[in-house]
Amino acid sequence: MSVTTEKPTRSPKDFSSDQDVRWCPGCGDYSILKQVQSIMPEIGVEKEDIVFISGIGCSSRFPYYMNTYGMHSIHGRAPAIASGLKSANPDLSVWVITGDGDALSIGGNHLIHMLRRNFDFNILLFNNEIYGLTKGQYSPTSPSGTITKSTPMGSVDHPFNPLALASGADGTFISRAMDRDPKHLREILKDANDHKGSSLIEIYQNCNVFNDGAFAVYTDKGSKEDSTVFVEHGKPMVFGKDGDKGIVLDGATPHIVDLTDGNYDKHDLWVHDKYDRFKAGVLIRCFDAPSTPSVGLPRPFGVFYQENRPTYEDLLHDQIKNSVERKGKGDLDALLRGTNTWEIA
Repeated sequence: MSVTTEKPTRSPKDFSSDQDVRWCPGCGDYSILKQVQSIMPEIGVEKEDIVFISGIGCSSRFPYYMNTYGMHSIHGRAPAIASGLKSANPDLSVWVITGDGDALSIGGNHLIHMLRRNFDFNILLFNNEIYGLTKGQYSPTSPSGTITKSTPMGSVDHPFNPLALASGADGTFISRAMDRDPKHLREILKDANDHKGSSLIEIYQNCNVFNDGAFAVYTDKGSKEDSTVFVEHGKPMVFGKDGDKGIVLDGATPHIVDLTDGNYDKHDLWVHDKYDRFKAGVLIRCFDAPSTPSVGLPRPFGVFYQENRPTYEDLLHDQIKNSVERKGKGDLDALLRGTNTWEIA
């Protein structure tokens, strides 16, 4: 007699822990947490097979608020912990939660090697362009000239472009979203989860205590439509309050065009191809344009690049399997004893 056991139907509440959320009121982290919890019932993985791993920072309190397995690890080392876990148990759904300071300063070396190895897990990089937990010092993504407690005369550092860094490390899924557009964030989270490989989402997250309004031009209703472009695979790049602007490529240089003057229509525009590495690089570098909509290009959001490449854990376990087939199952005791002996007269 066979017994069929149906999996329980989950809701977002099932993925919310009993811990009090201890972020500052108004922090963008609340929005990100809610969207992550909202997609958990849809990814088809049991709670017991989901793990959230974080480093140090405000964002790194995330595992406490997820009713799954998790680990609040050490500064910058979440990629190392997650890589070991995924290597040991490839069937787990692993999520790495980090911030611009945690991932790009002390953890920068771990991040790039995690991406090049292409482990199959999701990396959520909360970027608020500041150190929030340690009270407002400038971070690796703070714009040059940023005045903070640690740079009272303005930062002289050149900031990181996180997605350009990911591209240089041959990341296989590179994307950007924002805390104040939950619907779009939710879609990007699902796309990242569906990707087989390391999925990096840079999330613009407002720190309303130490860097309030850093991304206001991209989130406020009065400026968002003219300062952002949401890219979709196979679709032309159109933006503006009335969809009256577009982006064309002149060689490798993007330009804004007016779609109302009769000189251009949607068929002339740059059509986004997320599998084109070269054009993705051009799109990623829109980060370096001035943020004033009337002067520079709009800031792009969406999936910039995606590539299918074998994952590290699959290659590793295939290698182990092939070794066992060729040499037989190993004997640890015999290995430690060795094959050489010495006689001492």
